[in-house]
Amino acid sequence: MSAKANSFYVDESSPWFGSQSGWPEQVPKNVEFPLTSLGEMLKNSARKWPECNALWFLDTFMHYRKLDDLVDRLATALDKIGVKKGDVVAMLLPNSYQYVVSFYACMRLGVIASGVNPTYKPQEILHQLKLIGAKTLIVLDVLYEGSIAPVIEQSFVKNVIVTNITDLLGLSPIKKFLGKMLKKIPSAPAPGGAFLYSEMIKAEPNPPKVEVNAEDIATYIMTGGTTGVPKAAVLSHMNCHSNAVQCSKWLYKIEPNNCSIGVLPLFHSFAMTVVMNTPLLMGAWAMLFPKPPETAELVQKILRYCPDDGTLYAGAEILFQRLTEFPGIEDSGVKKKFTLCVSGAGPLHRPVQEAFEAKTGGRLVEGYGLTETSPVVSAHPFWGNRKIGTIGLPFPGTEWRIVDPTDHLKNKAPVPDGETADQEKHIGELAVAGPQVMVGYLGNPTETAETIVEMDGKHWLLTGDIGYMDEQGRVSISDRKKQLIKYKGYSVYPKEIEELVGGHNAVLEVAVAGLPDHETGEKIKAWVVLRPEWRGKLSIEELHDWCRKNMTHYKVPSYLEFIDELPKTLVGKVMRRTLQENDPLFKKYHSA
Repeated sequence: MSAKANSFYVDESSPWFGSQSGWPEQVPKNVEFPLTSLGEMLKNSARKWPECNALWFLDTFMHYRKLDDLVDRLATALDKIGVKKGDVVAMLLPNSYQYVVSFYACMRLGVIASGVNPTYKPQEILHQLKLIGAKTLIVLDVLYEGSIAPVIEQSFVKNVIVTNITDLLGLSPIKKFLGKMLKKIPSAPAPGGAFLYSEMIKAEPNPPKVEVNAEDIATYIMTGGTTGVPKAAVLSHMNCHSNAVQCSKWLYKIEPNNCSIGVLPLFHSFAMTVVMNTPLLMGAWAMLFPKPPETAELVQKILRYCPDDGTLYAGAEILFQRLTEFPGIEDSGVKKKFTLCVSGAGPLHRPVQEAFEAKTGGRLVEGYGLTETSPVVSAHPFWGNRKIGTIGLPFPGTEWRIVDPTDHLKNKAPVPDGETADQEKHIGELAVAGPQVMVGYLGNPTETAETIVEMDGKHWLLTGDIGYMDEQGRVSISDRKKQLIKYKGYSVYPKEIEELVGGHNAVLEVAVAGLPDHETGEKIKAWVVLRPEWRGKLSIEELHDWCRKNMTHYKVPSYLEFIDELPKTLVGKVMRRTLQENDPLFKKYHSA
């Protein structure tokens, strides 16, 4: 291995490599990670599989040769308007051909790409634009007036590039005109002085030769706003390319012309890596939806376009639950399609996993990651020893440990198999090391220093997740360090309370958070979504009585509230903080 690759070598006597851990024999324990850029990664794939499909969007396909050509054309055009290495291009785009082409055009030039959540409000977009210092913005035409126009003058943006959703679909000018006139194709006029994406991609494909190194910054990705004002995680080409390589080793059954379903938004790190970068590394193709489809539409598209025994689906647990509950899914033909499925952005519960596998024939495992790790850290093996309740095994080249949250040099002892972790002795903060660990937080050296620490000559990310490790090296997460509830001196983990309350037959979903209280420190509140057939048949008092009978006294929620649905991010993560901060008791306490 090279010196750089060797710095991520993991001792192969580590417990997660043991015979009882379930480490897949087809997956290498260590990998020589590439020192090339993402732009060169795509170029290599286009050379290997020029005529293979690379992308699917709105019932059309784009092969690798065409994708590579468009990337070069847009890179050429960006260079001509003055976009240079180290500049930042923001992309306010849904999942689309344009998103992928724009991202990789930036990679070719050594330009830093940053996807913007299309559901953001203008002030949220302005925060991101100013934080990342974007001077160029690529935006969908119908999003400009409502999302960008109100804040454009307060940003640093000089170049606005406007695109219509159909720009790369190959439609004739007449069809485009008629579609827009009949309002079948959403469209809006470009603002004065804006560049047209449709014209820029007509440039002759002759981008400048730019030296882009593995250490150069590839992207700024906003961390979840559920824990405060979003920060920008700085990810290098090494981070992103290596994480795609790690995923490809774990997903070893994915082959050229296989498919990765892209319901997750590409501005999110989970989709960037698992839906976009990893398939394009492996010669597979990404199925892109501009917005999450209804389950009936998703099933229809899978049956029509996805190859038999060749489909990867990455998403939050709720997406797999919806497929499982879709009427007639067992007899739809979907069983021929799914190969490997990964649930992230929260825990995967055994009933959902077992029902999904039984009804669809796919293999569904839980994965774990953070924006700060590009994002994938671990997953369960798809076959063999899958221990529900843990987050699986660390990916090749990744190592982890449980450390004392107050003294990171002190490791916590593994929990003997079959025993429950003792809070004081075993539970601590999960720390991870590997090539996917971010460079840091943009413009925030203090938080970077608090999050990335040096131990044993390696950079370790303190994840903020609290948990414990068993003797086979598998980790169970109790909860987020910042979401720990302190009730009368007891440490209460929201995830555990959610699982306990969720044990009632009437409960479909539940979210738990602490509310400030002068006497107890915090009190526990659970927001509960009942199954449709139970609504109006179970009272809060009855559920409260059930909790008292089935839960230790200090874990029983002080407050219960029935709501119609839990607020979630676009990737399906429950927004506990939103529920907490909108609660009247929270507001009253903080206004006092």
